[in-house]
Amino acid sequence: MNETFIEVLRVADVPVGRIRAVKIDDRSVAISHTASGFFATDNTCPHRGGPLAEGDLIGDEIVCPWHLWGFDVRSGLCPGNAEFTIATHEVRIDSDRILVKLSPVRETSGAL
Repeated sequence: MNETFIEVLRVADVPVGRIRAVKIDDRSVAISHTASGFFATDNTCPHRGGPLAEGDLIGDEIVCPWHLWGFDVRSGLCPGNAEFTIATHEVRIDSDRILVKLSPVRETSGAL
């Protein structure tokens, strides 16, 4: 796992209300831009593995395009089922650069 911040995109690459997927090391990460700021989460829905960055961003919630499961991009929590979460990653903005520091990989109990 990388212990440093990595530049992933420019601020202009992700307008408010949008999501972009990026690869960091061997992980797919969704970069979301809400009215609250920029957030980074894992890009894979724990339900059935859907690509979260291809879903919708409604307020601070990223919604999986496959089965409409939602996750708060600030905390990673699923409002509909607290047993499911997605990993969140630390984000910094340096001038016009979006920098991300990956969180450790968490063990999961498997998709439903």
